[in-house]
Amino acid sequence: MNSRHHWFSFFTLFSFLFATLAAIPPTLAAPQSPQTPAAATSNLQALAERGDSGAQFRLAKVLLAHSPSPDDVQAALKWLRASVAQNNPNAAFYLGYFYEHGKFVPQDYKLAFQNYEIATRVHYPPAENNLASLYQHGWGVPENIGEAYEWYLAAAQHGDPVGQINLATFYYLGIATPRDYKEAVRWLRLSADSRLPEAENCLAYFYFYGIAVPRDYTEAARLVRLAAQTGFPGAETNLGYLYEIGKGVPLDYVASYSWYSRAIAAGDSAGTGQRKQLARIMTRKQLDEANALVTTASATPTPTVPAPPPMLQPAIPAINGFSLLNTQH
Repeated sequence: MNSRHHWFSFFTLFSFLFATLAAIPPTLAAPQSPQTPAAATSNLQALAERGDSGAQFRLAKVLLAHSPSPDDVQAALKWLRASVAQNNPNAAFYLGYFYEHGKFVPQDYKLAFQNYEIATRVHYPPAENNLASLYQHGWGVPENIGEAYEWYLAAAQHGDPVGQINLATFYYLGIATPRDYKEAVRWLRLSADSRLPEAENCLAYFYFYGIAVPRDYTEAARLVRLAAQTGFPGAETNLGYLYEIGKGVPLDYVASYSWYSRAIAAGDSAGTGQRKQLARIMTRKQLDEANALVTTASATPTPTVPAPPPMLQPAIPAINGFSLLNTQH
């Protein structure tokens, strides 16, 4: 697929190569319990000391919640390691993530790899995805794109939405596998069905251009809106652009300006130039309406999106993703 630079366009090409998504643990806060926190911790402590690997893992989470003290951190790490020693995949994934990112422990990619590998023995999808990322980047293990592909494939087949979007990237770019847009769309759709906003935003690209699917501006707009409503900045920029050009949504400069503004405030500057151009042609009344929408939106909590299975939220990627500007097919 060839592309050429152009000012007015929809999404940029994938830029996921060597910057894929990673699965991350959910909040460390423990689930609500009818018992008092002290009683719940005491019960977990008793079970953990008797060698219950599940209790050891849960106790570690309790200890790490809410700004843990150094003593809490050391105790939590002790219980995590005890749980990992019993091959608890949840504990192994958490400990691997901590080592990969230097959270609570010194950063150590080799120990991250070792712990992820323990979790993958029982086909734990988030660990499969993150193991793939280590192979892709050559962190803690020799770089091996073929192994990265195989582990992304395993994570995707086992239902991890992050692994599915990463596998779609490999098919889109032809990394370690022949380029296959239909396979890219298939895995993106599965990921988007889990309400991963990055996948919704990417899948919209294929509908906007009619790549491996019939061109459908309405469907592209629907997907972009779903992603934008979660607060995903790239999708907010994209939705602003759709309103600016009237594709899949009514032409609406007020809505366009407000979505560009929300994206810029959230850290995506791709629509800055577009917003400036709109400001030159909008009336004072329209600008006031747009700014009022932005103010209202900033005061309204972002809707909670159900967590994709298994129970781990994806990381927001350090990637360009799909931007509206600067690429046209």
